Amino acid sequence: MSSINTNVAAMTALQSLTQTMSALQTTQAHISTGHRVDSASDNAAYWSIATSMRSDSSALSTVQDALNLGASTIDVASAGLNAAISVTSQIKSKLVAASQPGVDRTKIQSEIKQLQTQLKSIGDSAVFSGQNWLSIDSGAAGFNGTKNIVASYSHDSAGAVSIGTIDVVTQSATSTMALFDKATGAGTSPAGILDAQDAGNYTVKDLAAGDGSTHAITISAAANQAVSTLDISTLTDSTTDLEQLNAMTQMVDKALGKMTTAASDLGAGKSRVGLQQSFVSALQDSITKGVGALVDADMNAESTKLQALQVQQQLGVQSLSIANQSSQAILKLFG
Repeated sequence: MSSINTNVAAMTALQSLTQTMSALQTTQAHISTGHRVDSASDNAAYWSIATSMRSDSSALSTVQDALNLGASTIDVASAGLNAAISVTSQIKSKLVAASQPGVDRTKIQSEIKQLQTQLKSIGDSAVFSGQNWLSIDSGAAGFNGTKNIVASYSHDSAGAVSIGTIDVVTQSATSTMALFDKATGAGTSPAGILDAQDAGNYTVKDLAAGDGSTHAITISAAANQAVSTLDISTLTDSTTDLEQLNAMTQMVDKALGKMTTAASDLGAGKSRVGLQQSFVSALQDSITKGVGALVDADMNAESTKLQALQVQQQLGVQSLSIANQSSQAILKLFG
């Protein structure tokens, strides 16, 4: 039955064209944004997961920055320790030279004094981002000998957040990697490696006996008992003073051993930070891939779909035009 009030063919063509236009708009949105899930209305579950994963990736980016900062701080401390080891080795060489009878120890002390000043400069300038691990004040309020470097971020299915750290122990009850400690003598912690007052109990050759035997001596307060302040200017060629020089050389050598151990510990810490940096970077890449698999549009498929929908749109317009023209045929019946 033909009706001038109801054009069923036109209604059907219009409905089909409307559906095609809607699909076309969706495909164009996918192509323009690159996402097949761009809002919660597209796919609530995928959008929620992707949003959470993007938040985690952002947090991991901050973790990567913290690791970079920690690595740089370790690098500065390591550079300072290596420089201090080199200068302290020179002091040791000067003490060995001063053990030769007849040398001018006043001039040698003048050289040692310059080296000691350089050690202090190294300790004070080993600063990165306001942190100095080599020149400290362990007696200061809030001082913590364990330095924490933020290294990881995660949260479980219940939403509990966990932030992991890499701990670098710079100061403990029994050891330190600090070269100088302002709290020296305060009884709060070990002094720095270079300003520690160390009378020691050193085994030296008994020069008075002259038979090659050894005995234990301590470094006198007059000669000073710290690497950064030792003074040989008043020492003579007496057997007692030469034994003091021997003991002071051993004291400096012991400090070198401590600095070498500290540098080794820092190297191990830097190695762990480097491994964590690589892991966090790989984890970020994995999260990015995971998010992409959930929400990214397949551009090959979308481009193919776009061409098909454009053809459907053209055919729909023509179909609607034909359906509308069919009503005109009724007029011929009254001609």
